[in-house]
Amino acid sequence: MRTLGLPVEPLEHAAALYRRVREALPAAGAADTSPVAFFVPGRIEVLGKHTDYGGGRSLVCAVERGFVVAATPRADDAVRVTDVVLGQRVEGRLAADAQVGGAAWSTYVQAVVRRFARNFPDLRRGVDIAVGSDLPGAAGLSSSSALVTGLFLATGSINDVERHPAYRDAVRSVEDLASYVATMENGASFGALEGDASGVGTFGGSEDHVAMLTGRRGTLAQYAFCPTRHERTIPLPDTHVFAIAASGVVAEKTGAARDRYNRASLALRRVLELCEEATSMTYPSIAQACTASPEAIARIRRLLKAAGDETFSARELQDRFEQFVEETFGIVPTAGHALVRRDLRQFGRLVARSQAVAEARLGNQVPETVALAGSARELGASAASAFGAGFGGSVWALVERAQAGAFLDRWRGRYAREFPDAAPRSQFFLTGAGRGAVGIWI
Repeated sequence: MRTLGLPVEPLEHAAALYRRVREALPAAGAADTSPVAFFVPGRIEVLGKHTDYGGGRSLVCAVERGFVVAATPRADDAVRVTDVVLGQRVEGRLAADAQVGGAAWSTYVQAVVRRFARNFPDLRRGVDIAVGSDLPGAAGLSSSSALVTGLFLATGSINDVERHPAYRDAVRSVEDLASYVATMENGASFGALEGDASGVGTFGGSEDHVAMLTGRRGTLAQYAFCPTRHERTIPLPDTHVFAIAASGVVAEKTGAARDRYNRASLALRRVLELCEEATSMTYPSIAQACTASPEAIARIRRLLKAAGDETFSARELQDRFEQFVEETFGIVPTAGHALVRRDLRQFGRLVARSQAVAEARLGNQVPETVALAGSARELGASAASAFGAGFGGSVWALVERAQAGAFLDRWRGRYAREFPDAAPRSQFFLTGAGRGAVGIWI
């Protein structure tokens, strides 16, 4: 089985979803051959809000829910993708100018097939793909990145991309694979693999893809980015589990929500531009500009006091920079140390600080996520925070495993009373730190 270097495992908890996906292939007219199949999980950004694309740090893990993706080859260059949960199908071609329309999620299919054809123009075997997910959609658990990753794994496996010289030269580790797939979304080039300016229209980084491809059961991973670097693996206390509340306020990366998401990225990019203009230096990321000298952060702070323009006020740039610096150089590594020591009280204080800074400086929170994080702490969670792009989405709470079910019921009940309009669309569930993506057999 071709799996682009990923392990192959039986995955019993996804058996029912796999059967639905497998049965959808012949129903959609796919060739009657044994499919390649993958499980790609969603992820929790434990800490590291909007830091990865600036070269900052994140503390992440995979969840125990995700996408099952199965695929069979075609005799032409057509690509057909069926979502068995939504009951929708989109179609296109494996071509650099492919147009894939129809369902809202066709944007992600188009980004993958166009980029694949641009980077590997001699690999044009079409593919029938069926997907199914038990992740809440547009909820901050990175369902869109899981879909993009699954689509690439399926298309790449059918086309044996790991034997292609351009792929072998650029992708030499699972972290490289994560970083490359991330560029399918943000449109950037990856080494010699040329980008597509359109991507999916978001200016994000590779944190999501790293978490879902490298996750190890029962552990969190601390990474730094630009380039992607694994810093350490931290065991999650086996006495605790994550409770997840998907708020029901959608965190779509489209339209106005995408513009708000991109504004956070563009503000950090503007800080870097100002820093480079002032120093006549070029830096790979704002994180590296911050570490260029012992006084670099203080110098950037002075620079930003009068840096406003028609796009960003000086205060907005200062807030964005301070949030990035505190999260990257203070909260993430210090919280990681606390978790290594199993000092959950200190860990909880640092997580609460991350949430407060996101509310006050990053500005990506909504009343529902603010309330969910606060009520989780009041109900006894060791730590709780909103995560992901923000402007909706989800909140995680670290709770004692023995009390997790009762906690989840109380948390859900509190939310229903406080936000009766959003609550019917919400989802609450428990998960451990899960396994990264794998090729699967059932």
